Amino acid sequence: MARIAVFNQKGGVGKTTTTLNLAGLLARRGADPLVIDLDPQAHLTRVSGVAVPRPEASLYGLYAHGTPLAVLTFPTRNGWKLVPSHIELSKIDTRFGKGHGVLGRLDTALNREPPGRAVLMDVCPMLGVLSLGSVFAADGVIVPISSDYLAMHGAMQMERTLKALEPVLKKRVPRRYLITRYDGRRRMSVDVERQLRERYGDEVCATRIAENVSLAESPGSNRDVFEHAPDSRGAKHYMDLLDELLAADFIRLPENGTATAARIPSPAAGTTLQQQNIVRAAAAVAAGLRLVHGGRKSG
Repeated sequence: MARIAVFNQKGGVGKTTTTLNLAGLLARRGADPLVIDLDPQAHLTRVSGVAVPRPEASLYGLYAHGTPLAVLTFPTRNGWKLVPSHIELSKIDTRFGKGHGVLGRLDTALNREPPGRAVLMDVCPMLGVLSLGSVFAADGVIVPISSDYLAMHGAMQMERTLKALEPVLKKRVPRRYLITRYDGRRRMSVDVERQLRERYGDEVCATRIAENVSLAESPGSNRDVFEHAPDSRGAKHYMDLLDELLAADFIRLPENGTATAARIPSPAAGTTLQQQNIVRAAAAVAAGLRLVHGGRKSG
């Protein structure tokens, strides 16, 4: 199963746009992707057209009551399935942040799902149970990087977060940095790309997502870009991106169309030591970010 978290601690970089369009394209190629909206703002949920009758019918139900993901899954008009978000998710850290095994809860829930399905997670930018739990559950992370002057700060912040978690996960988290809102006519876009490629090399996707009006317009009609403007540059670039990820085995698409990835072994779930280590890693990440925001550590 391919579990991909789309995550950046900087907002407005194209996380939801990337999740929406990769899900739409996977569905069009015969896969049956499961999309999980982990952002309390619920932008992806709104775009999908799913109406959540109560908080417990959203991802909140997993954390509040241990509700299986299958019960929380809604079909969408775009051909993929959604575990929706709700504003109540913003209270997860205060209500359940110190609960038993809370950071491994999403991973455990996904392990109970049928194998062979691609999972895309649209992750909130805030560091906490939802975002750290998504990395713990993921086979890989896509980090969208908007072509602006704060791009490198966001990329380095993500690098610190992933490195803090890797000793606990006992693996290096595979990642791809995706340049978004790219405009080759702007010096800033060119500089951002150069800096990213110098620092992260082949982990930066060759595909760049250009600034494109169709990508901005499609969510307003509750559509992905392939339905809204199939001949647009935005549609072409996301098709190129998926082809690149498939070619690199970041995602695998067998002949039957089901997207999968070789699951990287992770520590056995549910052990007390593991839970303690996850909490320590989360604390280390949070401490590092406090230093960054407090001005005592350069970014």
